Amino acid sequence: MKRNIIKIDEEKCNGCGQCVTGCPEGAIQMVNGKARLVSENYCDGLGACIGDCPVGAISVEEREATAYSEALVMENMILQGEGVVRKHLEHLLEHKEMELYDEAMDILAAKGINIEPETPHQPAHNHGHECPGSMNMVLKKNIEPVKKSDSPAGFSRLNQWPVKLKLLSPDSTVFSGGVDLLVSADCAPYASGNFHEEFLNGRIMITFCPKLDPYIDEYREKLAAILTNHDIRSITLVRMEVPCCGGVTALVQEALKRSGKNIPVDQRIVKIV
Repeated sequence: MKRNIIKIDEEKCNGCGQCVTGCPEGAIQMVNGKARLVSENYCDGLGACIGDCPVGAISVEEREATAYSEALVMENMILQGEGVVRKHLEHLLEHKEMELYDEAMDILAAKGINIEPETPHQPAHNHGHECPGSMNMVLKKNIEPVKKSDSPAGFSRLNQWPVKLKLLSPDSTVFSGGVDLLVSADCAPYASGNFHEEFLNGRIMITFCPKLDPYIDEYREKLAAILTNHDIRSITLVRMEVPCCGGVTALVQEALKRSGKNIPVDQRIVKIV
């Protein structure tokens, strides 16, 4: 049958393995240091792995391929644990593949397994029923960098809440009035002892993990909307030195391209030791 299926450019692939973790269906494996599509009937063709590739080696093409099998995929993922199954269910909901989602839930029910996905898309405005931990709020108005002498040692430079891209709304007032943006990999604040003073001071922070977060497509659109709809003066990008963290760089570049704006980006790479 002719359908959409992923295509991997072996010359571009750098062997980071990020797409393997980005494909809960198990269609991609590492073979001789390169990512390979090892099972056509495990690939749903929705391209979740594309956002996980830091070098743009993966695309979706339409060609003759073995039919995708939700039953085989579910059998494989059930063996891998609840987290993998939930990630797959959220992936189907994100792409509005309700027929496959219903089939997956029927398979789980038949096996007596109760796994409910977290809702992949939260309404932008739901203040009446919003969790207090994810409510957007400005902590400091008229944000300006603070000198060390103006505050005690260890003073937090956090200017807004929340900081996770999953929880931030592109319409949030934290981005209003012309801001300098900090886009950081989740691990960077733990590896950089001077993170608050060097990077967070005077900036609005966005953080995510390009390897483990299953929402890369959503993140790309959300960041592009933030850049498009607000006066973002600069972007400071902080990532780790490990190859998989290149996904932060790729996402920022793609979002910036979609926005059509020329915003200066200063990339800083934090070393593990």
